[in-house]
Amino acid sequence: MAVAHATASPGSGPAAAPERPGGARGHVIGDFLSGPGGRPGSGRRGLGGGRMTTAISPHNPLCTADLGAQYVTCTPQYDKKHQTFYDELLAHGVLKPLVSPIEGTMMKEGDCNFVAPQGVSSVVKHYLNQSGAEVYFRRCVTQINLRNGKWEVFKETGSTELFDLVVLTMPIPRILQLQGHFVNLISECQRQQLESVNYSSRYALGLFYEAGTKIDVPWAGKYITSNPCIRFVSIDNKKRNIESSEIGPSLVIHTTVPFGVTHLEHSIEDVQELILQQLENILPGLPQPVAVKCHKWRYSQKDYHFFKTKETDAHIHQRIFLTSYEDSDSSSSG
Repeated sequence: MAVAHATASPGSGPAAAPERPGGARGHVIGDFLSGPGGRPGSGRRGLGGGRMTTAISPHNPLCTADLGAQYVTCTPQYDKKHQTFYDELLAHGVLKPLVSPIEGTMMKEGDCNFVAPQGVSSVVKHYLNQSGAEVYFRRCVTQINLRNGKWEVFKETGSTELFDLVVLTMPIPRILQLQGHFVNLISECQRQQLESVNYSSRYALGLFYEAGTKIDVPWAGKYITSNPCIRFVSIDNKKRNIESSEIGPSLVIHTTVPFGVTHLEHSIEDVQELILQQLENILPGLPQPVAVKCHKWRYSQKDYHFFKTKETDAHIHQRIFLTSYEDSDSSSSG
């Protein structure tokens, strides 16, 4: 299981552990801290993101593509509940209103969409930088044991560390693969409910072009309803309103869930070719990209509503294990 982790001192920000007498050492474990292209990095090198990952062209670091989340939708309810977060991100230029046209989007009254000019992974980086946490990549955790009131975390390298608090943010199937004492502290009811959660799967394809390349369409993004393979297409730099004569455009394609599930275990190379063939039907005559990145989201989104109750919170020694839904496989060329 590929995971990354961050540790933090009390009070150091969003990733910090709750403060306790004498100080506490917290440990966050998850696939959400991803390396280049969405895969966990090596050592301390990598890019935070997970499903909010931003891929970079190998030919120009300023040419990027959001292969996961495309934009942030703020509902009136969330605006009221999380206004300080949106205000902060807007004030720092991490987010800005989405003004480019997205065809086929389903907007409800009062909703507002935002994009990240520097790529959606910049949202994650903003909070990691604020947290003061030490961030490491490719630290694969295999088991977690309770030892003398502390959590002992085992890595596949054989080394261990002790923490006061551990938070898991991986997809549920990854959590259930972990070994150690904590497995026995999950009730049978909790385990059954966790195992009942299903995920959709899909692929994302990023195409990077040379500066000066023109992709002449009237939209920045478009939801596709008439193709068995492709669900969404975005001219990524146009979506973020950062078109420049010095930076080539990037194109992002998301597949449908049925296509993703059907081809989940196929080779990245074969899937990439199938997507490109279907893309020709939607945007015929596209120029040749200088680089291509195909990315598999094994756990894209949960498609079974997991109701949060007292029984579904996994309380272990009064510390809640939290779950989210990011995981990825990817390859690139160019």
